[in-house]
Amino acid sequence: MNNFNAANIRNIALAGHNGSGKTSLAEALLYKAGVSDRLGKTSDGTTVCDYDPEEIKRAVSISTSLAAFDYNNMKINLLDTPGLFDFTAEMIEGIRAADTVMITVSAKSGVKTGTRKAYDEAIKQGKSKMFVVTKTDDRDANFFNVLTELKTVFGPTVCPVVVPVISNGQIVSYVNLIEMKAYKYDSKGNAVETEMPDSEISEKFEYRIDGLVAAVSEAVAETSDELMEKFFEGEPFTHDELVNGIHDGMNRGIITPVVCTSASELTGIDMLFKEIELLVPNPDEGYAAEAYAPSKNVVEVKCDADAPLSAYVFKTVADPFVGKLSYIKVMSGILSANSEAVNSATGNIEKIGKVYTMCGKKQTEVSQACAGDIVVASKISANTGDTLSSVSRIVEFAPMEFPKPCYSMAVRAGTQGDEAKVSAAMQRLIEEDLSLSYIQDDNTKEQILSGLGEQHLEIAAAKVKSKFSADIKLSVPKIAYKETIRKKVKVEGKHKKQSGGHGQYGHVWIEFEPCISDTLIFEERVFGGAVPKNYFPAVQKGLEDSVKKGVLAGCPVVGLKAILVDGSYHPVDSSEMAFKTAASIAYKEGLRKADPVMLEPIGELKVTAPDDNTGDIMGELNKRRGRVLGMEPVSNGITMITAEVPVREMHDFAMYLRQVTKGMGSFAFDFLRYEQLPSNLLTEVISAVNLE
Repeated sequence: MNNFNAANIRNIALAGHNGSGKTSLAEALLYKAGVSDRLGKTSDGTTVCDYDPEEIKRAVSISTSLAAFDYNNMKINLLDTPGLFDFTAEMIEGIRAADTVMITVSAKSGVKTGTRKAYDEAIKQGKSKMFVVTKTDDRDANFFNVLTELKTVFGPTVCPVVVPVISNGQIVSYVNLIEMKAYKYDSKGNAVETEMPDSEISEKFEYRIDGLVAAVSEAVAETSDELMEKFFEGEPFTHDELVNGIHDGMNRGIITPVVCTSASELTGIDMLFKEIELLVPNPDEGYAAEAYAPSKNVVEVKCDADAPLSAYVFKTVADPFVGKLSYIKVMSGILSANSEAVNSATGNIEKIGKVYTMCGKKQTEVSQACAGDIVVASKISANTGDTLSSVSRIVEFAPMEFPKPCYSMAVRAGTQGDEAKVSAAMQRLIEEDLSLSYIQDDNTKEQILSGLGEQHLEIAAAKVKSKFSADIKLSVPKIAYKETIRKKVKVEGKHKKQSGGHGQYGHVWIEFEPCISDTLIFEERVFGGAVPKNYFPAVQKGLEDSVKKGVLAGCPVVGLKAILVDGSYHPVDSSEMAFKTAASIAYKEGLRKADPVMLEPIGELKVTAPDDNTGDIMGELNKRRGRVLGMEPVSNGITMITAEVPVREMHDFAMYLRQVTKGMGSFAFDFLRYEQLPSNLLTEVISAVNLE
């Protein structure tokens, strides 16, 4: 593959709702460009971009893939991102590397939650946008309804560029509103210019064409004072003025073009290539990227091949055979094979070996990559979010913001003895996917894998097995219940045993009372040497060992104060072990008499959801024994609900929230404190804990 400068590079992320046709569109573009010799299908597992075994098995994208190819003296870097909400992190990574986000919208189902999320992420990251209405060949497709919906949801920036001509429910041609030309397509997707539609084809279409042209002209007029003046004078814009106006408007984020295609019939694909060439901004046309110098001052990094090297690692793939693959966007300068760069995050020198461009899983080695390009380096130690810099100018780009893990499962090795292998595999996975976390719960001692949903964790488990040959089992995590007491008692503990020779004798009187502490508080108030001082540590140690298990369900005991007040000893038979045992006997007797209760963990929940769903969510929180503390608006149509909810009730809340808000809701849940478990749940919880 040739080296390209920034002016001839187009970095495009395909994003949108799951099932809206992103991977099929990428397949059609690759086929039409001559990169692939057949048109693959996601249902058959034959597409270029969905090559992971899990993607083929499930017929759905689960990771962002790079498909780089040459077309008409351009290098196009397509980043096909997943639409499933469990893999939002992959979409964020793909959009970070792109300059334009091409948002696919099904002509059948229209604007969905995934459409809004892709649009919002593009806005958040400051990327230009384009809508591609897909599946226009579907018999239930309705392009103009979708166009109206796009305008309603996303506002006046939506600007139609390619529209279908429909007669008797069938598409007879496509009109390019910039060229003001119509095209028909043969069975192989080849375009032939045809006459513009008139009233014989559709009674309303002539009026509709006029309205669409006016919409394009009005959008272009907004891009400059000169064009606005010409628009008000009623003069039509030239082809170049339309192209330059939309191009400029896309770059500034004030125009979002809309085109339409059918990937299966290859209609509209050639016109999409035209728009990519003419309308889509190249990397050096955008605003200079902001980075931080070692002094923490903000510096602007322009996309300039002559500037010092700066590059951003936006994605990492853990491959057990090839090693770690780092996907890199070159922000400035030139990244060369067999060179060195400074990892700004660690200060270490990274030795860049081979550099590749990728088309799906196919690697093509290249000698270098200029500013604006996207390539892959193998076996470097840099992680996702790291910046590679020249020694002459060390900078660091801001990290990506990923959603926090909200769904957790306990992990154990499927085969005894595989624990080390599982741990190593998990570390590789969380390097690859920063929306996963893998920690040990200090209370339950379980290994906890957390992610964005049930499917996210299922696929993570499948990858551990397929990539690293380690089988794991997922289960619902244990709840870290605790026990405490509610009243003060004084009890005796005596351990006396005679078995020939020296016997064992330990005798204590201990007062137990509630207190505010996560650990045992031990005091002694012994007078007259009833218990010698050298046995105090043994009594304390016996109690510290005992509080690890309560008397109700064997859970750790908190909020306990123990005061050694009296006892007796034998000059020959007493020992540290005997007093330790006596303390344990007193503990068990004392806790039974001190009104023991179970404690459950309570967390603070902050739910962000559309206003229309707040009533349902508050009702659900009440069912889950939650206490709603308040509500506040956070943006237009979005409200945040704050509540306190028992951890016991939160395991499947992520799935509930996704279902009720259709994916628009999110939440954060953090441990707050322990509270007494309601008495009606005591028997159920004790049984469950004992079964564990």
